[in-house]
Amino acid sequence: MKSHWGQRPSPFLIFFVAIFCGALFFAHSPYAQAQAVDAQTSRITLSLATEPPTLNSAQATDTIANFLLSHLMEGLLRYGQDGSLQGGVAERWELTETGARFWLRKNARWSDGKPVTADDFVFAWRYALKPETASQYAFILYPLRNAEAINRGELPVENLGVRAVGAHELRVEFEKPCPYFLGLTAFMSYMPLREDMVQRWQRAYAADADKLLYNGPYIMSEWIHGASIRLRRNPNYWGRNEVAIAEIDLPYFTADTSAQFNLFRDKRIALASLDSGQLDKAVEQGFDIHQFQTGALFFLEFNFRKGRITANKSFRKALQALLDPSILVNKILGMPGVLPAYSLFPTTVTGPIRSTGEASYFRDQFPVRRVTANLDQARDYLERAKKELGITAFPPLHLLVGDSPRALQEAEYYQYVLKRGLGLELRIDQQIFKQRLEKMRRGDFDIVAAAWGPDYDDIMTFADLFSSWNDNNRGRYNSPHYDALVSQAANTADPKLRFQAMAELQELVVEDVPILPTYESASLYVQHPQLRGVRRSIFGGDPNFRDAWIALPEGKR
Repeated sequence: MKSHWGQRPSPFLIFFVAIFCGALFFAHSPYAQAQAVDAQTSRITLSLATEPPTLNSAQATDTIANFLLSHLMEGLLRYGQDGSLQGGVAERWELTETGARFWLRKNARWSDGKPVTADDFVFAWRYALKPETASQYAFILYPLRNAEAINRGELPVENLGVRAVGAHELRVEFEKPCPYFLGLTAFMSYMPLREDMVQRWQRAYAADADKLLYNGPYIMSEWIHGASIRLRRNPNYWGRNEVAIAEIDLPYFTADTSAQFNLFRDKRIALASLDSGQLDKAVEQGFDIHQFQTGALFFLEFNFRKGRITANKSFRKALQALLDPSILVNKILGMPGVLPAYSLFPTTVTGPIRSTGEASYFRDQFPVRRVTANLDQARDYLERAKKELGITAFPPLHLLVGDSPRALQEAEYYQYVLKRGLGLELRIDQQIFKQRLEKMRRGDFDIVAAAWGPDYDDIMTFADLFSSWNDNNRGRYNSPHYDALVSQAANTADPKLRFQAMAELQELVVEDVPILPTYESASLYVQHPQLRGVRRSIFGGDPNFRDAWIALPEGKR
């Protein structure tokens, strides 16, 4: 998933994080007085930062959609309670260097009772790759044979390396080795689609609750746009007996963490994030504080389109020498668990297996070169940029951000530092979530405060983000060296060669500055004491309630 707050999906902002935007809608909601948890009806009440731009799994890119789709739909594999990959629609599978085979459950059903078949996956993957579908996640299907050529319009979709063998066997051929392919099959772009439904509704598919079919643990029983969403346990789901919570109500849309905390304190919702402003209040009021390392990277992304000041490397180096991530994290954000970021790869990214057979983190074996903040050096780079651009003064720059309190706080910090240190004028362009996504897509910014959460458990989920072919590369950074390193890692299953290429890529990002990493995110949150078994995970849609349950209150057991 991938989780991009402003691009792709990312994992923990769905309920809580401030970079999303939205107003609090509940004054006229029929669920305004809903209880946070109701053990008698097995219902919980939550809130969303905003509603998703789309729930078409072939076109969705954001974390809100990833969260909802992880409950409404199910791919070949899914993430279990312990975070490991488990069978979803597939009950068993086989992975080789050249491809994969999946055997589907015969009791996997759509919400209308019809069986989920191998053809539903063939159709979904072909549909996502069709140029006219305009999927911004088409690249995630490129490990399939001929996928990239199909997406470019050079081959018909029938040439895709996937075929159904009867109703319950799916065979996949790879374009290149893909040791992490099983993780891809749990991501939303790989979820099945019923051809008859997509053809019936065309562009309106997934625009409303009744224009979707579901094969996951829940169905969407209600979607009042701009107001509320309700999920109900899917009676046709193969694992329905494992799903304890019968209903998930989402009657509040807000990214304001103060509003979130107030709803939680008033026992209206069962989960709420905490920003620095609410943390002390939560402690004073005796709430248990939970922490979750999200695996997401926040960064400033530069626009490389023609005519943009930010396309000049000396200018980007000036900002790199000026901004100190540790000051932002420790003095501005002030959130426990949030770490200063210095690399494209967060500290949570796994690395090569050690000689002892133990897993490792990439950054432990390949430390990043940190650039020390140096004001004199920043000013020297800025003067060099003036000469290279042939200008005597810099025009105002536009920083695109979300309209949440934290997004504004962060933006105002950059505005102050750039003005005081380099005399640059930074104009803040605040937009609601959907409009910010659209501006990013169009390239309507000089700099954008963005984030990326991993879609699957492999370093490639971050590495290919700024490849020239990736539509989520919003600034249109284009480096043949970068592309070559990504391809080098993607075309081999040899861990040593893969991670050596990634170490070189890490250094290239520091040197060429396509982005400025700012921080690695963590979520502090409060949770209703009766709500148990919520899976918090970097991957697979977060939080996840498939295996959650409501415990009886003390004294009533």
